[in-house]
Amino acid sequence: MKKQQSSNMQNHTLSSHTPQRKPLELYMFVDPLCSDCWGLEPIVKKLIIEYGRFFSLRHIVSGKLETLQLRRKKSHENMAMVWERAASRSGMSCDGTIWMEDPISTPYAVSVAIKAAELQGRKSGNRFLRKVQEVLFLEKQNISNEEVLIECAKDVGLDVDEFIKDIHSPSAARALQCDLKITSEMDVQEIPTLILFNEHVEDEGLKISGCYSYDVYVQVIQDMLGRKVQADPVPPLEVFLQHFRFVATKEISVVYDMSCNDVEREMKKLALQKKVERVPVKYGTFWRYIQ
Repeated sequence: MKKQQSSNMQNHTLSSHTPQRKPLELYMFVDPLCSDCWGLEPIVKKLIIEYGRFFSLRHIVSGKLETLQLRRKKSHENMAMVWERAASRSGMSCDGTIWMEDPISTPYAVSVAIKAAELQGRKSGNRFLRKVQEVLFLEKQNISNEEVLIECAKDVGLDVDEFIKDIHSPSAARALQCDLKITSEMDVQEIPTLILFNEHVEDEGLKISGCYSYDVYVQVIQDMLGRKVQADPVPPLEVFLQHFRFVATKEISVVYDMSCNDVEREMKKLALQKKVERVPVKYGTFWRYIQ
């Protein structure tokens, strides 16, 4: 698989490094309905914080959209079961009962909306994707509903008029078709898949299909760089919370190498100081930064 041409992308970083060309580019193939993509969020956050100086991140919206027009009750039952198992395995809560109560009928609309958000910038697209995942997996909102998508756009600070225009535009549809073409050309059969490319266009990318432990992704980055590199230090917890605003106990646990019990103790202290508020979900806890 050869690297697709793309512009330099900025990552969510907690520091203000001077913008410069990064030696690696990471393509992350995601599906907004994929519970395993959601479960990978803690690891992706930690990679960006500790090794983000070495790679730019590009989300490719993928998934077999023609098979996602789920209308049969059996398909809904299977999806509910998959979500519940994923939540148990990853520690990132997702409530599968939405598939029995208000199933997503048109995943294509969600995927186009993500590309419409990206037309306002890569960071805008990333924020919108995260918000869509939150309202789907945690709040059981039907993200095939345009009103829900518009509320997500408002919440992450998009130009809403522009967003509404773009979700019905040929530009967003073409951008999605481009992502699906990349998925096909790179023979991505499983979601999530990560593919790393180095600066040498003629070199093959290194593909990682499925979900693995954090150390596996670090080793792949070092293999692609051809040398051992040191991780950047993680920021103080409050800086992390201020930056990301809404995070799971599991995400903090992974980023800071703490047990979930230890995270809960630290977060309770911050809650008493009125710096965060607890948001109970079906499995575990999320925390919202309020200062």
